[in-house]
Amino acid sequence: MTNFPTTKYERGKIFAKTGLKVGKNYASHFLKSWIKGENDRSALYKKSAEDLFGEFTKLRGTALKIAQSFSIDQGFLPDEFSEVMTQAQYKVPPINRSLVRSIIKRELGGYPEQLFASFNPEAEAAASIGQVHKATLKDGTVVAVKVQYPGVRDTISSDIALARSLFRTIVSKSEPIEPYINEVKETLLRETDYLQEGQSIDRFHKRFNSKTIFTPQWIPDLSTERVLTMTYLEGMHLNEFLQNDPGQDIRNQIGQNLWDFFHNQIQDRDEIHADTHPGNFLFDGNGNVGVIDYGCVKSFPESFFMDYLRLLPTHLKQDEDEIKELYFKLEILKGDPEKNPKEKLFFDFCKNYGFTFAMPYLEDTFDFGDPEYKKLIAGYTKNAPFTNEPRGNKHFIYTTRVHLGLYHLLMKLGCRVDTSYSKTIIDEMLFD
Repeated sequence: MTNFPTTKYERGKIFAKTGLKVGKNYASHFLKSWIKGENDRSALYKKSAEDLFGEFTKLRGTALKIAQSFSIDQGFLPDEFSEVMTQAQYKVPPINRSLVRSIIKRELGGYPEQLFASFNPEAEAAASIGQVHKATLKDGTVVAVKVQYPGVRDTISSDIALARSLFRTIVSKSEPIEPYINEVKETLLRETDYLQEGQSIDRFHKRFNSKTIFTPQWIPDLSTERVLTMTYLEGMHLNEFLQNDPGQDIRNQIGQNLWDFFHNQIQDRDEIHADTHPGNFLFDGNGNVGVIDYGCVKSFPESFFMDYLRLLPTHLKQDEDEIKELYFKLEILKGDPEKNPKEKLFFDFCKNYGFTFAMPYLEDTFDFGDPEYKKLIAGYTKNAPFTNEPRGNKHFIYTTRVHLGLYHLLMKLGCRVDTSYSKTIIDEMLFD
């Protein structure tokens, strides 16, 4: 692939073409089911997801970030969609070699063969914003070189404008959506600044690199806003790892390391790796976890962060007055549930979903491999009461992405984790 559509017109055409393809798939399925009595939706979902993924790879950037969020599988989409969209994390068709060489020359002042002892022109992985090449420094250090696709940063504003128009067709015009749109836009702009990502890599390496969590080291001298060089991490992505049928002990150990990594970040009250999807983690055969992408690192206001944490013990106590008070503070409720039937429906749904979400913190151990728990989580996300009003503080966009993304990683691993340490962390933070 050599071309990257950068204008609003070019990208708008691809968005429209995608809609036509998916619409045609559904029309064809309806006709077959009507004439022949066939109603197997699995093939329909898979074909539609493949068409979406195919068109989104042309857009890359913001569009593929949307595909990545689908792959988290929060229960909104059929499993067939999630399986296909998982490719957006690291299996996008790469740009060609000559373009990679010219980008590195422009950004670093020399061609790869001049700067590195060796440089693999074949991409190790390609995702939404850039692709990664394996290389060796002249001192023998093996590194990963992430090269940003040309024009990605320039497309963010036009893609956000398209998204804003789309949301305005389904969201009440009296409701403000700008805080949510701006939060996403600011995060995407940060993700396309590789110098900021390099600084995040440096901070996380100092904070968390250990025997069980391994993180890369940033190489500042070979990094710019568009090219990022870091030490190379060995390991397998989740699907590849699970294909080897690892034993339950290894699954449990990996799950524990992921769980503890998440809660250690919370304990620091500093910043959180906010892109918890399978493509950002590597697994070795010893139960250790590698964290490889630091583009989406978030800090949250103290007041919001502490109220978010309070949701867990408050839901477990099931004190409706406390839950209601917290919901108003977090902008989840917009009216009194006792006086407004719509608010009552929303309150009851969130209260019960919140309890289900807090269940891992109820006892000292929790089995994420329990199929009934996965059904519960998927049932709530698929059957959320429809509202065309934005709900919740804008920071929920990323706290939910992190927390729910963690749960889905653990459920896919089918692991059992010790949650006693994490409960202690949260209790000490809330009641110190």
